[in-house]
Amino acid sequence: MKRVAIIGAGVSGLTCAVVFAEQGYSTVIIAEEMGQQTTSAAAGAIWFPYDAEPFAAVLQWSLATYQVLEDLSRQPGTGVSMIELRTFARTGEVNIPEWAHKLGARRLERPAPATNAGNAHDLFPSGLTSCFTLHVPLTDTTIYLDYLANRFLAAGGKIHAPAHVENLNSVAREFEIVINCSGIGAKQLVPDADLEPHRGQVAIVPRLDIRHAVVCDESPLMYAIPRANDCLFGGTNEVSDNREIDPATTRRIVAECSRVLNIEKPAVLRERVGLRPFRKSGVCLHEAQLVDGRTVIHNYGHGGSGFTLSWGCASATFDLARSSL
Repeated sequence: MKRVAIIGAGVSGLTCAVVFAEQGYSTVIIAEEMGQQTTSAAAGAIWFPYDAEPFAAVLQWSLATYQVLEDLSRQPGTGVSMIELRTFARTGEVNIPEWAHKLGARRLERPAPATNAGNAHDLFPSGLTSCFTLHVPLTDTTIYLDYLANRFLAAGGKIHAPAHVENLNSVAREFEIVINCSGIGAKQLVPDADLEPHRGQVAIVPRLDIRHAVVCDESPLMYAIPRANDCLFGGTNEVSDNREIDPATTRRIVAECSRVLNIEKPAVLRERVGLRPFRKSGVCLHEAQLVDGRTVIHNYGHGGSGFTLSWGCASATFDLARSSL
């Protein structure tokens, strides 16, 4: 039985760990943070290729992940569901990507004024000019990350946390394969100067009467994502490694989401900040060797698409590891 060490326990690390453990590898996660402590827990986690390159590879991994998440949405307790995503523009006509057409995307026309009254979920949001709609997987991070960890443990995996890895070469020699899913931590761990922290702040508010997710990627970035027990408001995407919550940013996020949805400002239950691991030269997914000749597979740099790429990249990581043995 080959022994595998997974560095990192965000969505990429957990997904890789599940794949390896369920394929019969003796797999251990080594991580400083777990579950709701990780930057993955701050993600909106709605399926959509965002803030990641190169496009061709990202799309391939994204579509593979879509299929897995769609299957998981039919299983209770996973935290995965299918939701209507409405992507808006503030000016002009929103562009529908070619790949989205193939998944059933269609343009949403502004309803007549008489149909706009009464229900927030029926509104064409204020100040937005055009929209396309698409049904996509949504992973509720408050449920899904624990689901992955429990699935990994059920497959015989083990977790060493909190544990700090100073250098990939220092990982114990008992592990024949090392999988680097350290996210933004790879900037120092590899080290990788191409990694750039894209700061994302969100506010969690009580559950709202909206049946679909609303996203507008034009400045100011905003999104409202209804989940099982709450609603996630966002957001920001700025180059910064500051993980401190900024109260002024929270106020702006809540004000903009409330204005667009035409609702009273809700109470803020929690605030979170995460760092999207954007890599200027594209997602890093390749095989290398440690100084002692052992195999290391790098799987990081997913930008704002960690959940969207998770299963596709985990499968590619496993294929690389298997071919190296």
